[in-house]
Amino acid sequence: MSLPPLVEPADALSAAEQTRTARHRVLAGFGDEAQRRLAAAHVAIVGAGGLGSPAVLALAAAGVGTLTVIDDDVVEASNLQRQVMHRVTDVGALKVDSALRVGADLSPATVVCALPQRITADTARDLLAGADVVIDGSDTFETRAVVATACEELGVPLVWGVVQEFHAQATVFWSAPPAGVMPVLLRDLYPPDAVGDVPSCAQVGVLGALCLQVGALLATEAIKLLTGIGEPLLGRVVVIDALRGRTDEVPLRPAQASAAPVEPRESAVRFEVAPSGAATTAQLSPAEARAAHAAGAVFVDVRETWETAQGVIPESVLVPLGDLLAEPTRAGAGPVVVVCQVGMRAQRAATALRAAGIEASVLAGGIEAWTRAGAPVTVPA
Repeated sequence: MSLPPLVEPADALSAAEQTRTARHRVLAGFGDEAQRRLAAAHVAIVGAGGLGSPAVLALAAAGVGTLTVIDDDVVEASNLQRQVMHRVTDVGALKVDSALRVGADLSPATVVCALPQRITADTARDLLAGADVVIDGSDTFETRAVVATACEELGVPLVWGVVQEFHAQATVFWSAPPAGVMPVLLRDLYPPDAVGDVPSCAQVGVLGALCLQVGALLATEAIKLLTGIGEPLLGRVVVIDALRGRTDEVPLRPAQASAAPVEPRESAVRFEVAPSGAATTAQLSPAEARAAHAAGAVFVDVRETWETAQGVIPESVLVPLGDLLAEPTRAGAGPVVVVCQVGMRAQRAATALRAAGIEASVLAGGIEAWTRAGAPVTVPA
């Protein structure tokens, strides 16, 4: 559903800005008013890396009035494959300095506030205060949890994305949306005790072009929220499989009632969440997974074909994640133990299976934990 715009429009655009944003202003349903809302808006972007870089570029070009970019890191040569805001000459310099440069180059009317700071539980609320929308482009779940908590406390919508290898997710979390709209939080998608050890890009790699795609998607979600156009991804998760050229959508609902209501923004009305009774997906050790299999559970491996070719748990059913999300019944009637490389994709699959009424658990740590435990693998025929 469409939501009310987050900001009031600026009084007017300069003649130069009217010319620069002319293709926005002729968009049906967007027009001069939405462009003036962007001019009055403030977006905070956490992380100036693979997702933050294209988001900064897109939002500056779009004419957002203020961009706060938070990142304490410096540019490394290995960043340049995907962090398109930076250049070879930026190696060794602060990443936020690139944001200052591109903001001025693309949109002189945009004010870029560069904060070379690490966002922490102690600083997050102060750093994000005043933003109309927050985009999280950080690269660790520890930081993501800190940002999500601060946004929940502030009642600010959080546009969220993650990319790893050839896969990505994007959604919107908001603790205090307008009346009649269900709040959705990070912990509804990733319960704190279900995240586990997530490998870094340095360990498993990431497709650079996919970062551009997802960063642009995050910028689009921010623009929709700011201007009140379209249907934001609140309550929906976009799941992208770049290798197969597949984009799927998974519904996301609150897992349980919040312990304490969040005070909404002035433009929003508090909404009480009814408990759904959903439980956290069980995380099984290799020994527990073997026991579940012996009791009748089926191993369903959601990795891609090129991954499973290197070895699978014997008797596994192989269904790539994108196929399973599109058709959960391919996993069978259940119970199911979902397997991926380290557990992250398996959690997404298990959530979708349970939503379809199929009993599902996750092999914690994935095939890597399985092999570390000395359990057998076989090469598919």
